[in-house]
Amino acid sequence: MSEPASISSGIAERYATAIFELARENGSLDKLEGNLDDLAGALDESREMRRMISSPVVTRDEQGHAIRALGEKMGLIPELQKGLGLMAEKRRLFVLPQLVAQLNAMLAEHKGEVTAEVASAKALTKAQQEKLAKTLKARVGKDVKINATVDESLIGGLVVKVGSKMIDTSIRSRLNSLQNAMKEVG
Repeated sequence: MSEPASISSGIAERYATAIFELARENGSLDKLEGNLDDLAGALDESREMRRMISSPVVTRDEQGHAIRALGEKMGLIPELQKGLGLMAEKRRLFVLPQLVAQLNAMLAEHKGEVTAEVASAKALTKAQQEKLAKTLKARVGKDVKINATVDESLIGGLVVKVGSKMIDTSIRSRLNSLQNAMKEVG
């Protein structure tokens, strides 16, 4: 991991731990999970928000005002609003994407879940996701939350990553294996 990425993840981890512990003490972990989904969506959809949290031109006061307005409009829990306000005050909002990821990981661990990153050639239906989650649960022994993406270059099949384990059943992978085998023979 590069040094700036390591520093960012360290900063995000400290804020995430504080926000998570306060939310747990106040019994608002369920609301926190919904808030994180909303925040992640806002980060994905809003170029202005990404610019606001990362631009050195935006002042602390402007960041603080924007994040307070966003928190009120999105109905963020007080623990998260205060944490984001402190991050704005300390010029640490640039780690917001890592904070969201860290808090999601902490919530999943708290609930005994693991997240499976699933790439498929076509979007998976709800039924396919449920069946895959059930199969993976039997394999890993924990509830599995599916984070599905579409990668048309796979041609067909799936690439599933759970923690450090990867299961690649894609046609692209099989074709590459066949190509390598043919090179060895010829």
